[in-house]
Amino acid sequence: MHCSIIGTCLSIAELRQTLAKMGLARDDRTDHELHHQGVSLAARHDQAAKLLQKTLDRRHKLAISQFGKAETADAVRTLWRDAVNRGDIPGGYWATLTHPATTRDLARQAFGEVHMLSHLVGAANRADIRRLCDLEQRNAALEAKLSLQQEALHRAVVTRDASIDDLRDALRQKLRAEPEGKADGEAEALRALVANLEKQLAHGARRHANTESRFVEARTELARIAAQYDALKTETIALRSELAVLEFATLELGSGEENPETDLRLDGLSLLYVGGRPNQIAHLRALAERHGGSLLHNDGGVEHNMDLLAGLTSRADIVFFPVDCISHHAALNVKRLCRQPGKQFIPLRSTGTAPFLAALRRLEPAAATAIG
Repeated sequence: MHCSIIGTCLSIAELRQTLAKMGLARDDRTDHELHHQGVSLAARHDQAAKLLQKTLDRRHKLAISQFGKAETADAVRTLWRDAVNRGDIPGGYWATLTHPATTRDLARQAFGEVHMLSHLVGAANRADIRRLCDLEQRNAALEAKLSLQQEALHRAVVTRDASIDDLRDALRQKLRAEPEGKADGEAEALRALVANLEKQLAHGARRHANTESRFVEARTELARIAAQYDALKTETIALRSELAVLEFATLELGSGEENPETDLRLDGLSLLYVGGRPNQIAHLRALAERHGGSLLHNDGGVEHNMDLLAGLTSRADIVFFPVDCISHHAALNVKRLCRQPGKQFIPLRSTGTAPFLAALRRLEPAAATAIG
């Protein structure tokens, strides 16, 4: 299980920092080489393995303390299930595997779940990368096709107009050159020529209209794909930012030390969270309180009374709501109640810890002015 422990319970940054203390983390080593080195050290019974053990214990001190209250394997299993549901896989995994009450079957079960989760995460990331690459290729192909259609349309219009002008000039010259009283047969031929030219002109106009219609359709499709690409790109950037914030927060929590330059400080801010999932609120409230703030909650009219929202908003310094788990009516009410007194509200990309913590990180520089 050493591979799953090093890969799940230690971030690459934490592993590199630990290996550096042993003089083993060269700058030219890849992440995979560092992982392989950590797994090899974990299998030994020496000072390096003890340092890895201390690093894991320090980083997951909170989870170990929570699991320490369990006295049976069933109690440990319940805590492990709760950790999985909350998304606290690294801490819960290490605390489960190192608990004295953990049986071989429970350890094998936890290992299997972590193993399958790694496959799911990898598959999701690969799918997102494939979608982005496919959109980039389709976008480039549509732009090239659109450019070719524009050039062809321009050449066709210029050629058509020039041909019409030439035929009109030839007809005028023919009519001027013919003496009065010309035979009826030649006059009939001229009328047939004019009718044929008018028919060609109508056919050219229809082709021009069809080409313009295809051009508009291609332009619309290109705009749709470009918007989809921009949305995915924006979501990818947000996810990477939230992942970095979570990893940084986990490192801080595991170290058990506060850094005045980097530690998140809410300085008594009162936060209101509207909407979301009920099973996540306690975790968000604990997160806010751990950093010196407090969290109020209203589910947006599901079970809580919407009439209470105005009073809660007046008590809060800043209001948050996840756009994927709140009714349209509740979201409009939040915006209206915040705009009237000029109070700040922050829409979150989704429910969960990562978007909320990322928003708090962005909020921190303005925390002092938010209270006032």
